[in-house]
Parts: sequence; C-alpha cells; structure tokens
Amino acid sequence: MQTISKKKIFFPINEAFRNYLKLYEREVKLPLTYQELRYYEHSISVYDKDGKDTLWETVFYPQSTMSAIHAGLKRIYSILKAGGDQTAEEHLHIERIDYCTFGNSHPFRIKIVNNYNEVYDYFYIKVADASRIYGLELEHILSPYWMNFLIDGNTLVEEHIAGVPGDQFILHYLDRMDFNPKRIAKEFVKFNERCFVRLLGDMRSYNFIIDITPDFDDVQFRIRAIDFDQQFYEGRRTLYMPQFFKENRVFVELAMKHLNAEVVKQYQQEERALIARRLKVQRHRIKDLRDVIMTDKVSFPEKVQQLGDELAEYYHDAVFSRCKTMGEIIERSLKRLLVSSLR
Repeated sequence: MQTISKKKIFFPINEAFRNYLKLYEREVKLPLTYQELRYYEHSISVYDKDGKDTLWETVFYPQSTMSAIHAGLKRIYSILKAGGDQTAEEHLHIERIDYCTFGNSHPFRIKIVNNYNEVYDYFYIKVADASRIYGLELEHILSPYWMNFLIDGNTLVEEHIAGVPGDQFILHYLDRMDFNPKRIAKEFVKFNERCFVRLLGDMRSYNFIIDITPDFDDVQFRIRAIDFDQQFYEGRRTLYMPQFFKENRVFVELAMKHLNAEVVKQYQQEERALIARRLKVQRHRIKDLRDVIMTDKVSFPEKVQQLGDELAEYYHDAVFSRCKTMGEIIERSLKRLLVSSLR
C-alpha cells in the first residue's frame, strides 16, 4: 500500500524561480490575493446530487466587500482568459465561490457565468506552492497539454481542466458498451509512463481526469493530471507510478487483460519518444527551468537520497544515487530520455 505524506510542506518561490516565471509571463499583477479571499463571513456545505458532502463549502462575504471581490475576480478571469481585455466583464457575473476543506492546497473555486447565454466556467485560486508550480510548468512543457496559470506573490490562479474525474469515470463510465477498454488501457499505460518520467506523484484516480472525445469511428480517451502538489517531493519510486495505487487498480486490470507485454512496452516507448521530442523543441525553456530547479529546495535530503537510490537500482544507473537535489534527479531522468531517443 502506498503511503503519501499526510501534510506536505509548502515551499516558497525563491528569487530565481520568480525571475523565471516573470521571463515566461507567468507572473502578473492581480487585483485580488488568496489571503483576501480567506476573509469570508460564513459558509454552507456543498452536496452532490446524491446528497453526499463534497468537502467543498460555498462561502459568503460581507456586503461591504462583496462587490469589490466580485469585480476583482472578473478582472482575474479577464487576465487569465483574454490577456487582460476587460470588454466582456460587463456581461459576466460571479455565481458562486467555493472553498475546499480537503487536502493540502485549500483552493477557492470560482464559478463565473456569461449573462447573455448562461454559459459558465470555473477557475481556481490557491496558495502559490513552488512544488505545484514546478509541476504545472513541467506539465506544460512535457505533456501534450498547455497549462494556463498565473502567479502574483503568494497567489496562484489556475484554469479549470475539464473532464470526468478518474474515480467518477470508474463508477459511471468504465463499463459503457460503446467504450473500447483497450483504448482506456492504452491511455493509462501512457499516462503512467509520463508521470514516472517527470516524477509527478500521487496520481490516484481522483487526482486526474479523463477527457472523452468521440471520433469518426470510435471514442478516444486522454488522461490529464489535475493535482500537481506532489511534483518530485516524495522518496519512494512507486509513488510516481499511478499503477501502484489501489484507487487505480481497475485501470491496471484493464491493461493486464487487454494488452500483452510487447504492446505495453510499445506504448511506453511511444510516450518517451514524444516527451523527448518536446524536450528538444522546448530546449531553451527547459534549460532555464532546469537551472532554477537544480539549486532549489523542494523536498528533504532523506527523501532525495531515497528516491535517488531507488531510481539507481531501477535503472541500473549509479548517477541517481549521487544526486543531492530533486532538480538533479529530474535532470538525470530527462537526460536518459534524450540519450535513448538518439540511439
């Protein structure tokens, strides 16, 4: 059974990382901070359609501050979605602000609605933890998906990632007759490999979503991470491999049932080749990020040593054991990828 740190430490953004974020236009001035949203007056629990407590609370603010908070949130949405253009703000309204009482990051979830057509969207405001931001940035560079997020001081704003949460997919979608289990298994193998290569941990089923896309002759599936708190933080190698979490057992069983060892190896190699290609295309950006990570503290020495030793044994590569920071470990992991792609 996997063991995740019950309370992950939040790491501050150091000066070098903040300069990187400014260089790549991630850091901007925002009209509202995470801390200001904490001053709500009261809250009520949010229940799902089955009456189960979701561990989210809808929060309410004093009349004296509500207008300013709503205006600030609309402006943040304009900066996030429209590059700061304010034209649409007059026909947007904030329908709900929810606060999550579960987990480490305690985010606020903002529901914003277009008055003309009642179409709504979500975005999130969180504490700017360096581990999480490294995770978002590595996802942006190394995965097939662009990540839209902003930083201001200790405030992080993230775009909503649409899809069916993995645990809900298992309950309500997995057994649908029109869903090809081989395609689901294939995507889980590729997702597992992507997480392991870039050391994104704690990918239990409720920490990723499944994007379902009807194609002309079948239904396609894509798995996307939605929680990046455990980016190269833990010491155990298997915590970076979704296949080892009991919450994901059903996906592992699908792969075992429908894919043989040769096919699994093929999909793993395909994913590694794609990551290597992205590394080459984004080589300047990944070099800038590497230079920052190499000297940053985003874990503890005993965890770094444990992960280095376990990866050294797994890859038969003693260099991992000599790594002194998580930055050195991720660099070695990605270098191995690039070297193997040149063979």
